[in-house]
Amino acid sequence: MPRMCGLFSCRLCVAALAAFVLTASCSKNAEPPSSGAAHTPLPVTSPAPPVSRASTVIAPDLPPLPFPMIGASKPESVVKAAYEFAARHPEVLEYMPCFCGCERGGHRGNHDCFVDRRDASGKVAAWAQHGVGCDVCLDVALVSMQMHNAGASVTAIRAAIDKRYADANSRTPTPLPKKGTDHDP
Repeated sequence: MPRMCGLFSCRLCVAALAAFVLTASCSKNAEPPSSGAAHTPLPVTSPAPPVSRASTVIAPDLPPLPFPMIGASKPESVVKAAYEFAARHPEVLEYMPCFCGCERGGHRGNHDCFVDRRDASGKVAAWAQHGVGCDVCLDVALVSMQMHNAGASVTAIRAAIDKRYADANSRTPTPLPKKGTDHDP
């Protein structure tokens, strides 16, 4: 199964672009061939204004995503949950590696797939767009979230993620959880 990392490499984006081009090339003013009889042309209507998906609210206390969810590899609610988990639990995702090849872009772990930068107080200052369209990034974050919510320690979550992706060809240089700071419940 091909990886779908990146907004413009997914089949949905390609299909949407093809549909747009096809629609744009069709004229709404096209008239049927004249049969000699008078006819009334169809009224010209302007298309409905596009729904703005330029920003997506994750939670009232978090900055909105400044990019569209177009090309998301999972339902919007799932993607939003992964971003919110990354924002609220860096102490978990900073210890989870990613296996999609994003280390070539400087990512150190799964947290970097969702959060680009935090301010001095630790709040999200900039989101990373990468996580929206990457199945691997989302899967690592969602498994981590589910295990964390079930009470698993960061060490146990890391062991499960490492086992799940043991055969991966790519891996971020993510540190292991520190002893004594395991964030056990």
